[in-house]
Amino acid sequence: MDTLAEIKLPVQAHLTVFEKKFRNSMKSSVPLLDIITRYIVKRKGKQMRPMFVFLSAKLMGEVNDSTFTAASLIELLHTATLVHDDVVDDSNKRRGFFSINALWKNKVAVLVGDYLLSRGLLLSLDNGEFDLLKIVSNATKEMSEGELLQIEKARKLDIEEDIYFEIIRKKTASLIASCCAAGASSVKAEKGQIEKMRHFGELTGIAFQIKDDLFDYEKSNATGKPAGIDIKEQKMTLPLIYLLNNTGFMEKRRIINIVKNHNNNPEKVALVIDKVNKSGGIEYAREKMKDYHNRAIQILDEFPDSPSKNSLKQLVSFTIERKK
Repeated sequence: MDTLAEIKLPVQAHLTVFEKKFRNSMKSSVPLLDIITRYIVKRKGKQMRPMFVFLSAKLMGEVNDSTFTAASLIELLHTATLVHDDVVDDSNKRRGFFSINALWKNKVAVLVGDYLLSRGLLLSLDNGEFDLLKIVSNATKEMSEGELLQIEKARKLDIEEDIYFEIIRKKTASLIASCCAAGASSVKAEKGQIEKMRHFGELTGIAFQIKDDLFDYEKSNATGKPAGIDIKEQKMTLPLIYLLNNTGFMEKRRIINIVKNHNNNPEKVALVIDKVNKSGGIEYAREKMKDYHNRAIQILDEFPDSPSKNSLKQLVSFTIERKK
């Protein structure tokens, strides 16, 4: 598998400049806000979203000021949603770092999220980037809808496959779709090309989420046993939905009862994981993931060969081959 460092090569110089621009886009005259935004920048992840923006732009044309605005806008709005998510989930850690709400309490975290959201809106308006604002605002709307749809459906724990795909399309895939569409839009690509890149990002995002689902059934390095975290959190993932769709009525009720009422019992969670494995749910999910991966690659194959096209292909493969 190609490393992220190799995949980044065609846009590495742009990503280095972007980090500086992104830091500046968060600056505030309020000392507390400045401390918190510096902390946010320090704990940033793999730069996956900016990579999708810059590689998509380079696939279609030359990276310009609009591309940097697009990447900053997506990072600002996405970071805002993550800060709010941690409050909603009452989560104290993210990527091994303490969350904003853990360090500064919920009130400050919500206000910081609002601040980042407004910085994103102002960044696009100050630069007259209305097309970018529309693409990214639509993704933010979809992400909220996806989360709420998941909460609504989680109460019953009897989700059909089409609802599951609707949830992950909105909740996870819409963000990667907006990265690719915004990158293409920033270099004034044609509408059809922008839509093609949006669809490419959506397919990649769905494959990415199915990979996340599969982690729950794979042995962890620490314990040598599957984590089963999604089951403990009563999340309906594709392997589990497959098991429920391919089992008898009484057995289905028994499994739903464990997920709903006994999700903190390690033995019962292990039993569900075992049933998922024996049902063929893992293989089914892997096949679906590969199908979305292949469809994403097919879209890229419609474009001429270039280093950025090659990196985008490697990035799609990275999303389904990653180890965490």
